Amino acid sequence: MTTEILVGVDDSAPGGAAIEWASQRAEQLKCPLTLVHAVHDYWVSEKYAYYTRVMDSARGVLEKSAARVSEMAPSIRVQTRLHYGEPVRILSKLSETADMVVVGTDKTSAGGDGLLGSVSLQIAIMSVCPVAVIPVQYREDRSGVVVGVDGSPESLKAVTFAAAEADRIGQDLHAFYGGEVPGPWLLRDIPEADVASRAWEDGNAILTEAVSGLDGLYPDLRVHQRIESREAPATALIAAASKAQLLVIGSRGRGALKSIMMGKVGHNVLMRIPCPTVITRTATVQETPPHSL
Repeated sequence: MTTEILVGVDDSAPGGAAIEWASQRAEQLKCPLTLVHAVHDYWVSEKYAYYTRVMDSARGVLEKSAARVSEMAPSIRVQTRLHYGEPVRILSKLSETADMVVVGTDKTSAGGDGLLGSVSLQIAIMSVCPVAVIPVQYREDRSGVVVGVDGSPESLKAVTFAAAEADRIGQDLHAFYGGEVPGPWLLRDIPEADVASRAWEDGNAILTEAVSGLDGLYPDLRVHQRIESREAPATALIAAASKAQLLVIGSRGRGALKSIMMGKVGHNVLMRIPCPTVITRTATVQETPPHSL
């Protein structure tokens, strides 16, 4: 059970999407919500005349965000925290004592703002607890929870989280395996049928192991398995989750990109995010939390 959700907020549409999604989750789980805003210390210092104006504006962002949460989810406890420093560093450190960090992004296609997309990606990589990355456009009718599986311990952790989430919200679980597609020069010599056959054999074994035991834990959960061999894993995973309520992928932990699902595949997914996406963790690091203002 989640006991605290942190939300990185600013005065933007992606920030608003993160607040809305996190408020819904906090209300469902009956847990407190903490809104965090970081003032970048590169641009703001007490020696500048505009310091007070900037800090007052930052407090206003938090107050406005808290009021919005109270309107959407009046039953939950909400608090605000104003920090001074680089946003990625602040949120990643605060993640050490949280159960989930929620951030917004506008990277729903090849376009979009590079800053917002890259910041959410950095937070997803550097945080210790699970991170939910929320696109601006996610409110349309959606169904199902999709989880990327590649046989690694990281993806097994993702399956555990995704199954519990799917059961909690009454959605089907779709376990997805994307086989590696050989480059064009290899495809000249490797028959396409052999590529598909290997993907099916590997995917079937990996998916069977990944979902083993879920029927005992969640008797009412419907589990579907999908293997893709024609498209690159990231492209296929994005397509599979295009109409999903949630996508879950796994990561080893802070700064780790060794699992394929948070390496090239995870990077591509987060830069073309198809739906609310949670990155789970298999390791934690304890450090001193930052000082709040």
